[in-house]
Amino acid sequence: EKIFAKELVKQEVSTTRFVDIPEEVLDAYLHLPRPTPLFRARRLEKYLKTPAEIYFKCENFSPTGSHKTNTALAQAYYNREQGIKRLATETGAGQWGTALALATKLFGLKCRIYMVRTSFDSKPGRRTIAQLYGAEMFPSPSTETEFGRKLLKQDAKNPGTLGIAITEAIEDTLSHEDTRYSLGSVLNHVLMHQTIIGLEAKKQFESLDVYPDVVCGCIGGGSNYGGFCFPFMMDKFKGKTETEFVGCESKAVPHTTRGIYTYDFGDTGKMTPLIKMLTIGHEYACPPVHAGGLRYHGMSPLISYLIHKGYARSVAYGQTEVFEAAETLAQTEGMIAAPETAHSLRFVIDEALQCKKSCRKKVIAMNYSGHGLLDLSAYEQFLAGKLVEYEPEKIEVPAFSSKR
Repeated sequence: EKIFAKELVKQEVSTTRFVDIPEEVLDAYLHLPRPTPLFRARRLEKYLKTPAEIYFKCENFSPTGSHKTNTALAQAYYNREQGIKRLATETGAGQWGTALALATKLFGLKCRIYMVRTSFDSKPGRRTIAQLYGAEMFPSPSTETEFGRKLLKQDAKNPGTLGIAITEAIEDTLSHEDTRYSLGSVLNHVLMHQTIIGLEAKKQFESLDVYPDVVCGCIGGGSNYGGFCFPFMMDKFKGKTETEFVGCESKAVPHTTRGIYTYDFGDTGKMTPLIKMLTIGHEYACPPVHAGGLRYHGMSPLISYLIHKGYARSVAYGQTEVFEAAETLAQTEGMIAAPETAHSLRFVIDEALQCKKSCRKKVIAMNYSGHGLLDLSAYEQFLAGKLVEYEPEKIEVPAFSSKR
């Protein structure tokens, strides 16, 4: 309880099927606004000449541009109710940081954010937005924490990772009595807050008398995909459907496609408890790919379990093929996807083309987790042919684990 708000700890281990959304949080959701649209990409379908139907659950309409506000608002509310004055957190590409910056301002809290250095330098727009909302933001590793100073002494140009930023945020939290830590993905309570996405989508599909054959989304820590797929997954557990569930990750950080299902630390500095998840090791040096939100060594325990048991599967893509998919979407629907979101878009296009080849109609549902209007420098590199591909040759298994 020195790290998280008490109510969030309760939610983390709750066995209750549903948890009521507090009225104040629900009101904040309505102002985002929620529900978000379910959009059928007809022009993309026409361009691909596919019999498949493609639907996007559009989380890009939030003021901060992604799904992250769904849990940021809830976490800020529960912390305020407990009397906490300040939240500390990490952020990769900045979607989570900006979301928490907004949420803390709305609920009267202070906010400090440790942003992965490579994203801090390459995505100044999100940094500016967070600061405009009133948050403090530092590049991670930073000089603000003992762990950050230690890493900078070893390598002054350390590009940072989410694991490092998490360690710094937790160290900050434990150093201030009025502060609690807030996490934007991975943990059970975060994914639960995000299920508002899938619950809305189910009702929207019901109104159309349509049910998805494939449910997909990008996976970094697992929150956007978990929130989207869990309400549909329950139908599969009950034997009502044979829907396929696919998570899409980066080849540079292949935590589920090449990871080990074992216990590992959730952060680089080993301050968290051991978590059973798919992981490529807490010491893995995540390459500086543009999809900063996917640069995490582990995966949500819930998503990890579903993949490990075969209820879901995962695929991995390189940067160039991902941005090619995003370019196709831009030129058909006019939508500029976040690099993270574009990973699932790559899968959607490939799946739709496979439907064309097999003359099979499928309903493909994707969580469009965020826009890329603040990622244009990445698109600039893509258009100039300057994207660099990363893929680890060898992945070191954590010393305390055994291979499956």
